[in-house]
Amino acid sequence: MARQQGWFALILALAIAAGSVLASFPLQLGLDLRGGSQLTLEVQPSAEITKVKAEQLEAVKAVLDRRVNGLGVAESTLQTVGDNQLVLQLPGVTDPSRAARVLGSTALLEFRAQKPGSEEELRGLIQLRAQLRSLLALNASKDASDPADQEDGPTPEQLAKAQKELGLDGTANSEQEQLEQLLARANEEIVDRFEPAALTGKDLVTAGRQQQQNGSSWEVTLTFNREGGDKFAELTRSIAGTGRLLGIVLDGRPISEAGVGEQFKAAGITGGSAVITGNFSAEEARDLEVQLRGGSLPLPVEILEVRTIGPSLGAENVRRSLIAALAGLVLVALFMLLVYRLAGVVAVLALSLYALFNMAAYALIPVTLTLPGTAGFILSIGMAVDANVLIFERIKDELRRGNTLIRSIETGFSQAFSSIVDGHITTLISCAALFFLGTGLVKGFAATLGIGVLLSLFTALTCTRTLLRFLMSYQSLRRPTNFLPAGQLPSSAA
Repeated sequence: MARQQGWFALILALAIAAGSVLASFPLQLGLDLRGGSQLTLEVQPSAEITKVKAEQLEAVKAVLDRRVNGLGVAESTLQTVGDNQLVLQLPGVTDPSRAARVLGSTALLEFRAQKPGSEEELRGLIQLRAQLRSLLALNASKDASDPADQEDGPTPEQLAKAQKELGLDGTANSEQEQLEQLLARANEEIVDRFEPAALTGKDLVTAGRQQQQNGSSWEVTLTFNREGGDKFAELTRSIAGTGRLLGIVLDGRPISEAGVGEQFKAAGITGGSAVITGNFSAEEARDLEVQLRGGSLPLPVEILEVRTIGPSLGAENVRRSLIAALAGLVLVALFMLLVYRLAGVVAVLALSLYALFNMAAYALIPVTLTLPGTAGFILSIGMAVDANVLIFERIKDELRRGNTLIRSIETGFSQAFSSIVDGHITTLISCAALFFLGTGLVKGFAATLGIGVLLSLFTALTCTRTLLRFLMSYQSLRRPTNFLPAGQLPSSAA
C-alpha cells in the first residue's frame, strides 16, 4: 500500500512539474506553424573551381550552418536542393535582411600593411569616407534636412569634385545614390593603398566581441593559431613606428585601420591575438563575430530568393494541427470507454498524462514542432493506446478463465510486459534510423515520435498500473463487470 501511494505521489508530482514547465517555457513552433523566412541560395563557381561538386556544396553548407547557429535562430533547417542550391528556413525571423547579409558574404578576412609613400592619399580617403558615412547616417535618420547638421560635411560642389577624382561617371539619380557610389569607390581606393594580404582568416582560431571602455561602441577580438600569431607579429613589426597603417579588410571592404607604435618595433605584437575597432554597434560586432567564427565560404554564394511566411499561414496550420490532435484523442477516448469500461477510464487518464508529459518534454528539450512533428506526436498516441489495449486484453482473458480481479490485473500487466517493450524498442530503432539518416522535417518527425514512444512506455507500465491499483482500493469499483460484460464472465465470477 505504501509503495502504491509512493508511485501515485510521484505521478502527481510529475504532472505538476510538467504543468509548470509548460507555463514557463512556451513551445517552439517551426516555420510551417510559426511563420518566418526562407532563403534560397545558389553556390557559384569561382576562377579556381569552375564546377560545383558535392564536396564543395557540403563545405559551403557546413560554413553556413555554423553562421546560422551563431545568429541564434532556434531550430533552423538548411537543406541541399539539386547540385548547387541550398534552402534555409528561419522560424520566427520576419525580417531576413540581416541573415541574408551575414550568410551571403564570403567573410574573407585579410590583414594588410599600408604601401610606403601613400600616407597623404590614404589620410584624405579616410577623411572622405568618414564624411560620407556621417551623411548617410543623417539621411537614414531623416535629419539631413536640417542644414545645421551638415555644416561639417562636404558641400555638393566638393562631392562632385570627389566624384570626378574617384573616376565616377556622375549618373547617380539621387543624392543618396551619389553618396553610396562615392563610399563604395572610396573603400576600393583605400584597399588599393595597402599591400597584398600577409595574414588571412584561415589562421583564425576564434572570434569574440566586447564593449569598449568608453561604452559607446563595440570591438571584435581575434585569436590566431601559432602560425597566424607568428605572421601577425612579423606584420606588425614591419610597420611599427613607420607611420604606415595596418589595414583589416573583409571581403574586399576595409573595416578598420590602425597604427602600430614604436614599442613594437623589436618583436611586433605577440601573443597571437588582435582587436578590431571600427566603432561597431552591438549588432554589427555580433554579425562580424558570426561571420569570422563560421569561417570563410570556399565558394561565393548568391541569394536567389527570400520568402517571408506570414503568421496567418502559421496560425491556420496551428489551428488545423490542434483540431487533428484533439479529434484523435477524443475518438480514441470514446473507443476505450466503450470497449474497456472502467479500464477505459484509466486509459483516458493515462493518455492525458502522456500528452501532458509529452508537451512538457517538447518545451524543456526544446523540440521545435512542425507539421511532420505533430504527425509524429499523433502517431505516438496510437502507440500509447496500443500498449493499454495489450494490457486490458490480457486482463479480460484472465477474467474469462475465472481468476479474481486483482490477480487478473497483475497477470495482465506481467504477460503484456514483453510484448509492449519489444514493440516500443522496434519503433525506437526506426526513429533512430530516421533521425540520424534523415534531414530537416524528417528529423522533427523522428524526434517527436521517439520521445512519444519512450513516454508511452512509462505511462503504460507505470501510470496505468498505479491508477488501476488506486481505483481498486475502492470496494464499490472492485467488480469484474466493470471490466467485462457479465455474459463473458464465468458463472461463479458473475
